[in-house]
Amino acid sequence: MSSQDPTGTDWTAREIDLILLDYFHMLKMETVGQHYVKSHRNAALQSVIGRSRGSIEFKHQNISAVLLKLGMPWIPGYKPMANYQRALINGIERYLDASPEIFSPRVVHQPDRLAEEGALFFEPPPAITAAKSPQPSFLSRLVRKFDPAKRDARDRALGRLGEERVLLSERARLTASGRKDLAGKVRWIAEEDGDGAGFDILSFSKSGQERLLEVKTTSGHKQTPFYLSENERSLSTERPGDFRYGCMISSRLQELSSLSLLWRIP
Repeated sequence: MSSQDPTGTDWTAREIDLILLDYFHMLKMETVGQHYVKSHRNAALQSVIGRSRGSIEFKHQNISAVLLKLGMPWIPGYKPMANYQRALINGIERYLDASPEIFSPRVVHQPDRLAEEGALFFEPPPAITAAKSPQPSFLSRLVRKFDPAKRDARDRALGRLGEERVLLSERARLTASGRKDLAGKVRWIAEEDGDGAGFDILSFSKSGQERLLEVKTTSGHKQTPFYLSENERSLSTERPGDFRYGCMISSRLQELSSLSLLWRIP
């Protein structure tokens, strides 16, 4: 423990680096379903840096708030709390620069699980709320540097698996509703014809109406931004009754079989 009481003083770079190591280790444990006890880890940090339990808890919440801005997974047990300082942003930038693999989680392709009969879980899209106040420039720079929309757009493996999961889900949905004939007509347009159609999956409603599905996949949270091409935007305005945006959210970085689906109607 530090020989001096740090209460009321700014966090040092060393203290920030240590709490970030602790946070991201817990986050990794969360993604693989490994159990840990928050209070034990908090106590261990107290013994090293001399900060109080509450101070450490609040800093963990600050980290969650920054990861939320970056469109990255965060620990549910540490609800995002703003009012973070530049020193924390600098520390997170150091960590991410040194750990680029955190942006490319290994997605395990499990054919037996992807081919399951059940359709995907549906839920409403998240509400869009206006920012209460402009974010500090140092945070804006960090968000631009680790742009979540660009990150997901570059991850073709993740995107392809998301499209495949929707394809199988649509076939399962139609089969379960007694329209096996339509299930056989569902097509993976992006895979069979290539990009350029303005949507990824051609599916159908139970009554036979075409559903043009554009799938966006992320390992982030529900409000992670995504890119929409001009071709996709144009198609959504030309055929608003048929076009759907599907946002795939992976609840575990290693498993693309645990997903929620959000249809966004333009």
